[in-house]
Amino acid sequence: MRTRMIAVAFDCHRPEIVAAFWRAALGYGTVERWTDEDGTGYVEVKEAGQPSLLFQPVPEGKCNEDVTTKNPVHLDVWVGSDHVEDQLARLTERGATFLHRGRQGPHRWVTLQDPEGNEFCIS
Repeated sequence: MRTRMIAVAFDCHRPEIVAAFWRAALGYGTVERWTDEDGTGYVEVKEAGQPSLLFQPVPEGKCNEDVTTKNPVHLDVWVGSDHVEDQLARLTERGATFLHRGRQGPHRWVTLQDPEGNEFCIS
């Protein structure tokens, strides 16, 4: 049986806000909303030929007993080395938080957090 990824799911407190951030960050055009049989509302952003991002509400946060943990999975977003600074400014204006810059050999990136603390890198 062949399998495929259908979406990258984000657990979050404010699905509409986090979905709007990622839609703008990636330039995705389509937003779908639905409610499951338990009354939980979901927001999904899509763009043809790209993985969908699904934002689902959860009560718990990234912190547990005053300890903030690193995301075990994060998005790497390519913007092109000539555009990193412009995109860094654009994303922080939209609610991202700068964390640090990284480098491994010739590869450079900037690590940020979205409005709910989900880490991602641009390069």
